[in-house]
Amino acid sequence: MIKKPMMGMAALILTMPAFAAEQASQQIAASEANEENVVADKVKVTSILPDRLEAVPGSFNVVDEKELESRRPFSVTEALNTVPGVHIVGENAFGLGINIGMRGLDPRRTSRTLLMEDGVPLFLSPYADPAAHYTTPLDRVSRIEVVKGSGQTLYGPQTVGGMINFVTKPVPKEFQASVMAIIGNNNFSGGHVNIGTGGDWGGIMLDAVNRKGDGIRKNHDFEINELTLKGQLNLDDRNTLIAKVGWYEENSSVSETGLGAVEYAEDKYQAPTGKNDSFHYERKSLQLQHIFQINNRAKLSTQFYYVDNDRASFRQINSTSNTTGRSTLSNCPSGVASANLANADLCGGRWRPREFEYWGVEPRLDISHSLFGVESDAVIGFRYHREDSARDQYRINDPRGQNLGHAMANGIHHEDLRIDVKSLAYYAQNTFYLGNWTLTPGLRVEDYEKNINVVRSEGGPQGFKDRNSETVWLPGIGTSWNGIANTTVFAGIHRGFAPPRPDRDINFEDLAGQAAISRTKAEKSTNTEIGIRSSYFKGSTFEATLFNIDFDEIVIQESAGRFINGGKSQHTGIELAGRIDFGTVYDTPHNFYVMGSYTNVFTAKFKKDTDQTTSGNRLPYAPRDIATVNFGYSHPIGIDARIGVDYVSQQYVDAENSRVQSLSGEEGLIPSYTLLNASVTYRPVGSKATFFVSGHNLADKEYLISRVDGMVAGRSRQVFGGVRYDF
Repeated sequence: MIKKPMMGMAALILTMPAFAAEQASQQIAASEANEENVVADKVKVTSILPDRLEAVPGSFNVVDEKELESRRPFSVTEALNTVPGVHIVGENAFGLGINIGMRGLDPRRTSRTLLMEDGVPLFLSPYADPAAHYTTPLDRVSRIEVVKGSGQTLYGPQTVGGMINFVTKPVPKEFQASVMAIIGNNNFSGGHVNIGTGGDWGGIMLDAVNRKGDGIRKNHDFEINELTLKGQLNLDDRNTLIAKVGWYEENSSVSETGLGAVEYAEDKYQAPTGKNDSFHYERKSLQLQHIFQINNRAKLSTQFYYVDNDRASFRQINSTSNTTGRSTLSNCPSGVASANLANADLCGGRWRPREFEYWGVEPRLDISHSLFGVESDAVIGFRYHREDSARDQYRINDPRGQNLGHAMANGIHHEDLRIDVKSLAYYAQNTFYLGNWTLTPGLRVEDYEKNINVVRSEGGPQGFKDRNSETVWLPGIGTSWNGIANTTVFAGIHRGFAPPRPDRDINFEDLAGQAAISRTKAEKSTNTEIGIRSSYFKGSTFEATLFNIDFDEIVIQESAGRFINGGKSQHTGIELAGRIDFGTVYDTPHNFYVMGSYTNVFTAKFKKDTDQTTSGNRLPYAPRDIATVNFGYSHPIGIDARIGVDYVSQQYVDAENSRVQSLSGEEGLIPSYTLLNASVTYRPVGSKATFFVSGHNLADKEYLISRVDGMVAGRSRQVFGGVRYDF
């Protein structure tokens, strides 16, 4: 039950919009009575960044539609690799189960970075299981917003690292359609169809996406399909309804298990049980928005969202052996040598069907005002959010159990965990415009309750229930200065927050008739930064940011599937990015350009000795250096070509900073690697067709990418090309 003391905050939030709107209306009534009623949004409906980007008091990056079309990234991994501060561990070929880490944070399943589509979280379950098994297909994206600095009080949870928002394309104002086909090596192919129409009344648009191919490892084929219907209805000059319905399905043989050291040396791309392992994921979503433009200085938007995630995975390998250096089969019939992977077809395995459902409603007021005698933009709102999830596990020694239905009917029900979450979040933020300065204080309050019902654990009924609740205050303040033309100097500080995950609150291995809790505390951080972004010089842009993140109780993985608090930690570093267009500098249509980014996390360390951590040791999966450089050429005839390199320095993978590789493959360094990429896009002047070719890891470098559950290789050479035709 949400705590009663928060009702006072709710009353304040509900009262302020009405008061502020009334004041704003009075201020403009006389001077603007004859102006048009319809006004431009102060904050875009689906964006997490305001229109006045020069006033943003923190670091951010935008990958816009033009950049996406010229680069033609293979997946989200390539789309974000030019953004400073971002580290992506590409375990899968098409960015399935994406792993994104910000500023030295562990990238595993992007659990410390808030992923959103049009402002709505994309996780399996934002509070209970913030794992990223889905990201918006780039075919539907008009721009990607990456926010790392102050101003994150408007969104949550999972904001210790930052936020990434995929802004989808708006419905058209007239008829439009496009079709795209692509094909590449590794049996890769895909297509995208978009069709829509619109007018003064609004618009409607349908997207259909298909991608399929072979994964990084053998027998890791995949196929995804998605249908999205988006519509807008302009009820009158002030009221607009926006609706979006989506269905997504993934069928793949991609397994989370890695290889032992001996297996990896023999063939780093093998997947011993890939022909039997499977992953099925279905996602259904609904998003409804009502926008009421009160006047030309105020907008009230109310959003409802609903997401239903249903995933089921089957795997035959529990772990890799630290004595043989090979994978070990589990759930085999009596007499089958479990270490002999040729016997995989004779064994059963583990099915993990899981269901996640969440929904929420969020009214929000965006208003320009001068209540304090200073021109200001304010955002005030709250969100009510509910989650229900069910985690099951079935184990069976019969090879017929490779079918989920047979396993459920005849296997052992090892795990039955039910989790429900209730959350109220309140937020308020105000940007004061003080000449060349802006000041943006904000506050977010997260009030949540999690109820855990362990119906069954490790094959035995438990009947154990637990409740975990907390109220967290998350203040932030940032400032910017625009005293130099086309230049912003900014600084900010805010509190980050990642609630404890219920599946980590219970140590299932210790449950033997009696309830035992191994609770992890919430991760809370203090994030500070100071930086500059500028386009002062003709034809050039650059940015530089110095950042620091102090964790109170960072969560680390002690062993496979077991997480603990690792005490205090610190992340400090610098981010640099820039671009020079020589065509603009020298006023010529032949535009040679260079662009690049560099991240140096020179401090990423534990600050406290615990049973599992040593003060001064470097944090896992926190490379010191990440860099990308691209050289390109573009011309108004419609061509854009570029070639570039991506570099990631070596990484530790555990709190002990082990350097010697274990036979299991789970310990040891990840060496540095450098990848070569290129792309060419051509759209003839006056043509409706666009032709493109894109290649990644063109040198076909073999490199190690992860040791989480054994050794996993990065993707080999991938080249694809295609054509898009606009009607």
